Amino acid sequence: MEEDLAPQETTEKTQTVVSASDLDETAEKGSYHLKGYTLKGVFDFPIGAAVVYERLKNEPYSSTLKREFSRLSSESNFKFHMLQPKENEFVFTKADEIVNFAQQNKMQVHGHTLIWALDGMTPDWVLNYKGGAKEFDQLLKNHIYTVVKHFKGKVTSWDVVNEALTPNGTYVDNIWLRKLGEGYLLKAFQYASEADPKAKLFANDYSQEYGGKKLKKYLKIADEARAKGIRFDGLGFQMHTVLRVDANMVQKSFEMTAAKGLLVHISEMDVALRYQKPSTFDLTDSLSRAQGAKYKELVYAYLNGVPKHLRFGITTWGVADKDSYFNRNYVNSNHDYPLLFSKDYKAKWAYRGFIEAGLGR
Repeated sequence: MEEDLAPQETTEKTQTVVSASDLDETAEKGSYHLKGYTLKGVFDFPIGAAVVYERLKNEPYSSTLKREFSRLSSESNFKFHMLQPKENEFVFTKADEIVNFAQQNKMQVHGHTLIWALDGMTPDWVLNYKGGAKEFDQLLKNHIYTVVKHFKGKVTSWDVVNEALTPNGTYVDNIWLRKLGEGYLLKAFQYASEADPKAKLFANDYSQEYGGKKLKKYLKIADEARAKGIRFDGLGFQMHTVLRVDANMVQKSFEMTAAKGLLVHISEMDVALRYQKPSTFDLTDSLSRAQGAKYKELVYAYLNGVPKHLRFGITTWGVADKDSYFNRNYVNSNHDYPLLFSKDYKAKWAYRGFIEAGLGR
């Protein structure tokens, strides 16, 4: 989260996303859902949501997913510490259930993530593993081969490495870097490609949308991968963002990526409103409308900045504000309101702005 880009309080009237007459077409009272339209029906690329296994049987969480989304990823159920909590003890139960839910509802599945490049998100047994480069290379290969082959043909794309670079474009210090050097990143891509030659492979990270050193380094890594014959299909832009983010700057970052022929995935999208707010606050109409306008701008930035054949899709980090990771420790889900649906799963101005961009309004 870039706090310097976060929203400031203002008394200025926020521009509405749609006209008052359009509200006659809302599907239900208190919702800004456009009657007759859904997210997955409007866009010609997948619209996804990151899910949590335990919520899949809950309503209206489940029905909202089925109605609106065409791709699923997972907030945590595919991560290293979840799938291999102990050496060579793989636990696929929850991840398999997510895949089953997706298949039953004709959704794609995007795997997040094979390697999270932070020691704090790496199992202790890996951090304490005895051995040098050869042993850690085999450990890396074994995990990626086992996971990717298990889901081959079911998970059609992967975040191979997550958050591998600092904002300055240097490699994040972690066990893989210390044991294998910077080459660990492309090794991970190589092993994932070998395990499933058809799956699309991404590097996923935050703050790439600012077009700075981090994005430029990833583009350089992509060039290096191609020079070595290693498949590197695209970049995942997390897009955990705020109201003051400049959509023109975001579009230019998408254009820089697309110019390299890379797929562009908005992979964890939400628009936070909590900057300079107390720990809990109410969502006002003006703030909600401003959020809708920002979602609309960002979706347009994607549509205008990425050619059709490179639009991998847009995924939100959760389904409704109630499910947002910002609200995990708040019983009333009122620490923030970053997603498309309200706490009671009604479509917000955020949803309306998002979908109207897809309709070209």
